[in-house]
Amino acid sequence: MPSYTAPTKDMQFILHDVLNLPASGIDGFDELDRDFTGAILEEAGKIAGAVLAPLNQVGDQQGCSLENGVVRVPDGFQEAFDQMREGGWTGLDMPEQYGGQGMPHVLGTAVGEFFSAANQAFTMYQGLTHGAASAILAHGTDQQKDTFLPKMVSCEWTGTMNLTEPHCGTDLGLMRTKAEPQNDGSYKITGNKIFISSGEHEMADNIIHLVLAKIPGGPDGIKGVSLFIVPKFHVNEDGSLGARNGVSCGALEEKMGIHGNSTCVMNYDEATGYLLGEEHKGMRAMFTMMNEARLGVGMQGLAQADAAYQNAVDYARDRLQGRDVTGTKNPDGPADPIIVHPDVRRMLMDQKSFVEGARAFVLWGAMMIDRSHRTGDAAAEGMISLLTPIIKGFLTDEGYDMTVQAQQVYGGHGYIEEWGMSQFTRDARIAMIYEGANGVQALDLVGRKLAQDGGKHVMAFFEMVKNFCSENKEVEGMADFVEPLKKASKDLQTAGMFFMQNGMKNPNAALSGSSDFMHLFGHVCLGLMWGMMAKSSLAALAAGEGDAAFHETKLVTGRYYMARRLPATGLHLARIESGADTVMALDAAAF
Repeated sequence: MPSYTAPTKDMQFILHDVLNLPASGIDGFDELDRDFTGAILEEAGKIAGAVLAPLNQVGDQQGCSLENGVVRVPDGFQEAFDQMREGGWTGLDMPEQYGGQGMPHVLGTAVGEFFSAANQAFTMYQGLTHGAASAILAHGTDQQKDTFLPKMVSCEWTGTMNLTEPHCGTDLGLMRTKAEPQNDGSYKITGNKIFISSGEHEMADNIIHLVLAKIPGGPDGIKGVSLFIVPKFHVNEDGSLGARNGVSCGALEEKMGIHGNSTCVMNYDEATGYLLGEEHKGMRAMFTMMNEARLGVGMQGLAQADAAYQNAVDYARDRLQGRDVTGTKNPDGPADPIIVHPDVRRMLMDQKSFVEGARAFVLWGAMMIDRSHRTGDAAAEGMISLLTPIIKGFLTDEGYDMTVQAQQVYGGHGYIEEWGMSQFTRDARIAMIYEGANGVQALDLVGRKLAQDGGKHVMAFFEMVKNFCSENKEVEGMADFVEPLKKASKDLQTAGMFFMQNGMKNPNAALSGSSDFMHLFGHVCLGLMWGMMAKSSLAALAAGEGDAAFHETKLVTGRYYMARRLPATGLHLARIESGADTVMALDAAAF
């Protein structure tokens, strides 16, 4: 059975040596010293490794079942969910006013990586609840907040998001679910939704569905969509639960992965719902949840890659196969461990350099959210808005690829279910699709985010990279990081200029290169992260502080990324500059 060990040391390095949380100037961060964050991460790591990880393969093999409208979760899930609630982990970064612990989002993100890596399907139950609670917190009335949030923060009640319908996915303006106004101010919700994660189960006393629907007579298309709170059970004025609402699970989806999560077809038959936010402004309210979810899904890509990588390393150290071409390394055995072979090393270094760079990227992004929310910093808000499709799209594309590489390290055993490696690949695959397929993320980046606020956020990113390179070009040991980063950033700027010069007269020229641009941008972001981490490790070594072996390993890993992975920006630029002609040349009938 695969195992998982939470990377607490690396997490602490990023939080303190790289991001320097206590000195960030963000409200409440001055209390986040190493001992404080270390204690939280240590406990979260124990739960991830000892409670959640052993249930990962159980959930995959058993899956969920639907019996007479009741969804049964895999063995052990209920007990683990109770333990998560009792420990307060479900409300770690939620407001104290509603029973949360008020921790920063960056700390919740760090803990969330541990939980997702250990058991993604399980962690989705509380993850969706967190997103639904955040939407109610941002857009709900005081009464709605007081009614729903305390129970959702504690996960006594869980939450979902209901967008997709059988005939429409990304184009939500086509939805048919209706919301008929009632005299008491409520609405009757009627329609069908598909792909609803955590849609039905019995681990919580109630499930609070956030449902997109159209009020008759509203504007056509997406402008006519509103968002509603639809509880599984009615909630009485005193907070007690009443009768079952008109909402039911019609079927469970048979999925490629995340079998332990109940992905449901949800039927709404004149279910009572309550408007969340304003009429016909449902997407604005739902995007509060979706943007949080997209960052969380990016983290899932990283988390599955790390879990797969950890097991691949263990296997490569133990598996004996062939001899090192430079000389025998295991003279007392029949063969050398496969970790001596250059191609296995290449696969492991690809994984290691991605995982560590992506971890820094996700935490850096989470810190921007904290800066925006806690200080009102508009620049931070604009920057994380720009980077959100990259975090979601690039990290899940690459994260999936890394699980495939980890599987490849196992050879034939990677294809056999009992070894557990295929689960990481299958579970990672959905992250490229849900919360907005990655092609849509790329279109959002190129079509909306680059030009947002007159392009000032992407220009601010270029300036940030330029300043980093300028400030560190003379620092001993940084040349291996600064020079590749400068070249990659130039590729990114050149690609952006191509879109500016060609996008208006030929939109397909920009859109054909959007996925390449997202990946190009993602590599530059990870290159910047590796530059920041290298600077911190070099400083620690120069001062004789910390674990020298850890920092030396960090530098070697970073140099690999800069030399072997970052040059991919040149390939992506060449594809972008080839334009749309070859992409669009075939008539649709010729495929």
